[in-house]
Amino acid sequence: MIIIAFLLLLFTTIVYIRKNISNANVAKSEEKAKKIVEEAKKDAESAKKEAILEAKEEVHKLRNDLEKESRERRNEIQRLERRNIQREEALDKKGEVLEKKEEGINKKQQELDKTEQDIQNLYAEQRQELEKISSLTSEEAKEILLDETRKEVRHDLALMVKEEETRIKEESNKKSREIIAYAIQRCAADHVAETTVHVVSLPNDEMKGRIIGREGRNIRTLETLTGVDLIIDDTPEAVILSAFDPIRREVARIALEKLIVDGRIHPARIEEMVEKAKKEVENIIREEGEQATFETGIHGLHSELIRLLGRLKYRTSYGQNVLKHSMEVAYLAGLMASELGIDPSLAKRAGLLHDIGKAVDHEIEGPHAAIGAEVAKKYKESSIVVNAIEAHHGDVEPQSLEAVLVQAADAISAARPGARRETLEAYIKRLEKLEQIANECEGVEKSFAIQAGREIRIMVKPDEIDDVETVEVARNLAKRVEDELEYPGQIKINVIRETRAIEYAK
Repeated sequence: MIIIAFLLLLFTTIVYIRKNISNANVAKSEEKAKKIVEEAKKDAESAKKEAILEAKEEVHKLRNDLEKESRERRNEIQRLERRNIQREEALDKKGEVLEKKEEGINKKQQELDKTEQDIQNLYAEQRQELEKISSLTSEEAKEILLDETRKEVRHDLALMVKEEETRIKEESNKKSREIIAYAIQRCAADHVAETTVHVVSLPNDEMKGRIIGREGRNIRTLETLTGVDLIIDDTPEAVILSAFDPIRREVARIALEKLIVDGRIHPARIEEMVEKAKKEVENIIREEGEQATFETGIHGLHSELIRLLGRLKYRTSYGQNVLKHSMEVAYLAGLMASELGIDPSLAKRAGLLHDIGKAVDHEIEGPHAAIGAEVAKKYKESSIVVNAIEAHHGDVEPQSLEAVLVQAADAISAARPGARRETLEAYIKRLEKLEQIANECEGVEKSFAIQAGREIRIMVKPDEIDDVETVEVARNLAKRVEDELEYPGQIKINVIRETRAIEYAK
């Protein structure tokens, strides 16, 4: 290829020379061209020889490399073949060993199968012999064994439950007693002192006639305007005001005292004094509500809620002043919240407002807890406060720890000695019902309600109830009491089992 390219180039050059030289130099140029062609032929021949030599050398070198690589591959193949042969020999040896082991295992398995069959036969013979001796089938014996096992498991489980309950009760009672005792120690409250009547002192008995007026017109006017009954009897220098509504009673008391001081008692003056008394009572209500929020440290209440709190000053429950009770609940809830590490201000707020429904329960139908929750919701109180108000008597489930604390504080405030009065009839009925529930339990011999109904002592029959089952009796009875009775505070269930051995010496 090189030679052909060179010849073409040479030919092109010659053509070009021929065209450009003059006719006079044609011969001379032809001679030069001939010389050039000859020289080119010589160069091409020498180049051809050199290329052939180089190609031969390259072929020889490639042949040598190929032979060397072939020898190396043959050696590697031979080495791998030797390794495979060695592995095959090792595997053959291992296979022989495994075959021998398998033969041994098969023999042992046959021996074990034979032994197992012998054992089963022996077990069947023993079972038949036991059935023959005990006169029981295997199923009957199994059932007896299961019954015994169940009794043992139930006994052990009852012991574990008793121990765990005792431990938990001791720890929880200790902690709760500490928290409640600390809260009660820091909270001082009044005893019951409210009644449904007011006694107004008179300067003299002549004033009774002036209060009655001609043909009783003054007393009728006062009773009509205030809705209060005036009782004028033989009590010296005193008039009794009687009404179920304490606010009306307070209005009548203030108006009557103003009339006695003024001395001018007639229908027009009575009407004027009653209006002044109503305004004064309204101011007192607002001041009392503000004072309650100030003393408990609760701020940001709606003005209407403050007014409703003030109305609670004139409301009593079992003789307990509801405003004082609400403040006491706020204090107790706040103290217990501080001990438990939660927000005391929120707990106090819920405690103060928990009975707010009693301020309007004579105007709106329904339980005071639900009414109070609606009132609190109306005046934009938080959902925690609303739930605490609604749940403080267990009508709904408490959704926060604050609600539980309000329940506990309400029970403490209501159940403490001197907090509330209970009618004798209701008290006796509650104790009788408590003893009746206890006596209806299986295995109970007799029961006694003691500690003013805060504890019931139960004697069980020792031949029917063992020591472990007393725990179950106490738990079941406590659940029945919770479901069927309403009572302040808590009731201690004390189950006693006594075994006596009696003999006579003759």
